[in-house]
Amino acid sequence: MPTLAVLLCIFMLTVTPFLGGLIQGQTANLARNILYACATAVLLGQVWRGSVWAWRITLSLSMAAGLLVFVVGMLAGGVSWQGWVISIAGIAFLLLGTALVATPAIRAFLDARWLSRSSAGRKATQKSGRP
Repeated sequence: MPTLAVLLCIFMLTVTPFLGGLIQGQTANLARNILYACATAVLLGQVWRGSVWAWRITLSLSMAAGLLVFVVGMLAGGVSWQGWVISIAGIAFLLLGTALVATPAIRAFLDARWLSRSSAGRKATQKSGRP
C-alpha cells in the first residue's frame, strides 16, 4: 500500500500543473501534456510491475525534478508567494523519490517484485532452451 501511495503522489505532482492549466482554460499544449501524463502513468505502472529500469528512471527524474523545481521556486519566492508553493512541490518530489529508496516497506515490496520478475524470466529462458 505505501508503494502505491508514493507512486500515485508522484503522478499527481506531475500532472497537477497540467490540470491546473486546464481548469484555467489553457489548452495550448493539450496533446503534449496528455502524452506526458500517459508516459508518466506507463513509467510508474512499470515500477509497480517490478521493472528495475523504470524504478531507476523514476528515482532519477524525481530527484532531478525535485531539485530543479525547488530552486526555481526559491528564485520565484522573492517575487511572489506562489514561488514558495512551487518550492514545496520540489521538496515533495525529493521526499517521494527518497521514499522509493529508503522506506523499508516500499523497498521490501519492490525487492519481492524484482525477484519474482527475474525468476519468471529465468524460468521462461530455461523452457525455451536458451542458455
